[in-house]
Amino acid sequence: MINLSHVSRQFSGTEILHDVSLRIGEGERVAVVGPNGAGKSTLMKIILGTLDPDSGEIQRSRSHTAGYLPQDGVVHKGKSLADEAATAFDDLLELRRRAEGIHREIDELVARGQGRSVEVESLAEELGRIQHHLEHGEGWSIENRVEEILLGLGFQKNDLGRATGEFSGGWQMRLALAKLLLREPTVLMLDEPTNHLDMDSLRWLEEYLASYEGSIVLISHDRRFLDNLARRTVELSRGRATEYRGNFSYYLREKEIRAHHLKAKYENQQEKIRDTMRFIERFRAKNTKASQVQSRLRMLEKMERIELEEEEGGISFDFPAPPRAGKIVMTLEGVHKRYGDQEVFSGLDLTLARGERVALLGLNGTGKSTLARILAGIEPFQHGSRRPGHNVSLSYYAQHQAEELPADRTVLQTLEEVSPAGMQQRLRTLLGSFLFRGDDVFKSVGVLSGGEKSRLALARLLLVPANLLILDEPTNHLDQRSKGVLQDALLRFGGTSVVVSHDRDFLEPLIGKVIDFSGGKARVHPGSVKEYLEKIQREREGEKEAGKGGGKGAGEVESLSPAKRERQRKRREAARRQERSRRLKPMTAALEKTEKEIARLEQRKGEVESELTRDTVCGDEARVRALSHEYGECSRDLAALYEKWTALQEEMEEVERDLPGEAPPRG
Repeated sequence: MINLSHVSRQFSGTEILHDVSLRIGEGERVAVVGPNGAGKSTLMKIILGTLDPDSGEIQRSRSHTAGYLPQDGVVHKGKSLADEAATAFDDLLELRRRAEGIHREIDELVARGQGRSVEVESLAEELGRIQHHLEHGEGWSIENRVEEILLGLGFQKNDLGRATGEFSGGWQMRLALAKLLLREPTVLMLDEPTNHLDMDSLRWLEEYLASYEGSIVLISHDRRFLDNLARRTVELSRGRATEYRGNFSYYLREKEIRAHHLKAKYENQQEKIRDTMRFIERFRAKNTKASQVQSRLRMLEKMERIELEEEEGGISFDFPAPPRAGKIVMTLEGVHKRYGDQEVFSGLDLTLARGERVALLGLNGTGKSTLARILAGIEPFQHGSRRPGHNVSLSYYAQHQAEELPADRTVLQTLEEVSPAGMQQRLRTLLGSFLFRGDDVFKSVGVLSGGEKSRLALARLLLVPANLLILDEPTNHLDQRSKGVLQDALLRFGGTSVVVSHDRDFLEPLIGKVIDFSGGKARVHPGSVKEYLEKIQREREGEKEAGKGGGKGAGEVESLSPAKRERQRKRREAARRQERSRRLKPMTAALEKTEKEIARLEQRKGEVESELTRDTVCGDEARVRALSHEYGECSRDLAALYEKWTALQEEMEEVERDLPGEAPPRG
């Protein structure tokens, strides 16, 4: 559908993309990865057609339509939530209005006794054509489709009539995503779609996209999201694009293998160059070797030099050693919080102990960020008490703090303003750890990307020692490398940390307690995020089986349109295929590896058998003992591999019985 050939693009004299070729066919699932500033969003805009390349060609099929979700900056005003989402169907809505107008015209003609006129026949023919288009495009179920997508992305039914101007930036982006999904373009391009989603909405989006019929191009720093959806990964680095035929985890493994092979080739080439240079230096002055010296010089000039990719920098830091706090770091008792008529908390009790690592989870709007601000002491509440423990020093990172940095300051000035005495000389080193190097420290904050602002805001956080960290979505806009190093730093942090995040992989190794919110109440779940999610899933399945809460009654199911039931069926099938593939893929890889090892050992065992029968070997007692020993090892190893092969086959058959379908391809 879309083909980029040798595309390049510069900004301010810096080449962002160099000689990039990429094809996006039907039904593709492509992840675009790379460090912040590598050109991922630029590539998206070139694919979309809103940005022209400096050189290269782009071919697009006439039948394709493309839709793009930017990282931020979308604002909707002037309509209700439902009406704004329905603008995705403006063409169908216009047809509906025309159909209603035709009905009125026909009624008026009939009332005047002209029911058999040529004009009525012409209107009836037009109405028939319109009805056909509306039925083909499901034009009579627009309201149901709008509601389905909006509720899936976390909006509530009572939000549908609210003015769009009442919603915050994160909800505005959800609305933009809803409109994009409702349009169903043939190429769906999503730039960090998970940044504004909670875990429930994220799971819903994954399931929806798994059954999406068009192609999808994704930029995301959520590793699990990419693993679950992508089938091909394109890495952008130093302006160049490299393709990997698999998801993000496959890309990481394959990249390491390729880097190892490239380094070996590089070292071999460097050794050859050194040998050649030694020859040239040794015989440069000898007339008898002049032609050979010139030949080697020409060879060096023509040699295509192998370049090793420089290691990309990442954030490398430790939080300052905090003063030791008391055993109880923070206590909330009977906290009541309302915004007007909206009750957020009612009688909330919470105790944070020294060294605890807590995640605040729940749907957006249930109070996670509000509680983070209350714990930080910057959000008032109506009733109850907040009591910090002995010797508590607190640092708070706000969800939108990066957007509130002073735009007229430089990067260096932004830290100098909050730096304690004696730290000024270390600020450049600190900024270097956050990827601000050289003249980058003199950039104005106003020109920084979202990721750069997030890193700068986190750098500010480091300047004052604290034993209680409260972090509200600290990983938004951070790349994989930066998230990993922040994660490592939090693991080494000796104080108490409270984290609001929807990033499952980021939270999993950190968290020992989960607090979730629903209906103005907070529930505490000891254990990891994975254990919490599994528990919630079991609870929901139990409610459905008991006919409570999350399930639909039989009447509701029957009332669904055939098209909606078909979409739900496709999503269920896609989810089943995805789970089957996820479980079978490692087994298939292990089976292939086992079969290759069996083939190798069987071949070697046959070679040993042949060698033992040779006359030249029979008289060599030491050689016979060595071959006999190797034969025994081959036999034992083969027996173990046969058992392993049988066990893998049985496991795969069990999965195939549980989740029948096509087996994954084996290479």
